[in-house]
Amino acid sequence: MRGGTYGWQAAEAGVIGICWTNTLPNLPPWGATDPRLGNNPLIIAVPRAAGHVVLDMAMSQFSYGALATHRRRGEPLPVEGGFDSAGNLTRDPAAIEASKRPLPIGYWKGSGLSLLLDIVAALLSGGCATHQIPADSEREIEISQVFLALDHAAVAQNGAPNDMADQIIAHLQGHSSASEGKVRYPGQRVLRARKRNLAEGILVDPEIWREVQSLL
Repeated sequence: MRGGTYGWQAAEAGVIGICWTNTLPNLPPWGATDPRLGNNPLIIAVPRAAGHVVLDMAMSQFSYGALATHRRRGEPLPVEGGFDSAGNLTRDPAAIEASKRPLPIGYWKGSGLSLLLDIVAALLSGGCATHQIPADSEREIEISQVFLALDHAAVAQNGAPNDMADQIIAHLQGHSSASEGKVRYPGQRVLRARKRNLAEGILVDPEIWREVQSLL
């Protein structure tokens, strides 16, 4: 179940969403070589009329979905995303998939965050902790999930301006960028893709489409 869906749902309802889930063990803790942590996706969503701000990220530098996408396209990762079987940092998505050693975000910091997300989710939800979930995606059940919705309207009434998110984004994008165009905020690319898909239809990877057709 994608926690990001519920982050967007919270933002559409006008509230702040904080959501996360643990996963099967697919991320080595910092200093280890075998997967013991999950890449436990974390979502923080803030509603905004001009475009919701939604951070949806795994605890690995690249999610396994992103690794698979780059591999199918024959593209290297833009930065090192994990280790190969010899223990060397690499941008080769296939090598990372084979070693099952993606790099945690922020090195030891991402490893620690993954651990705490797992502990808190398991304590609050009563579901399984990562080490109790079978390392088989077909049997990834009884995971622990937390979905929080925070109504910030009461805070705004006590003096915080209602357009605070707009002010922050305007300040963020008001400075020069190292690349062409404005600095992107989390969720902006998703909003653009959604608008394009609604107008032109959803693009499907040819290889995946052939696999779907072979099952019909």
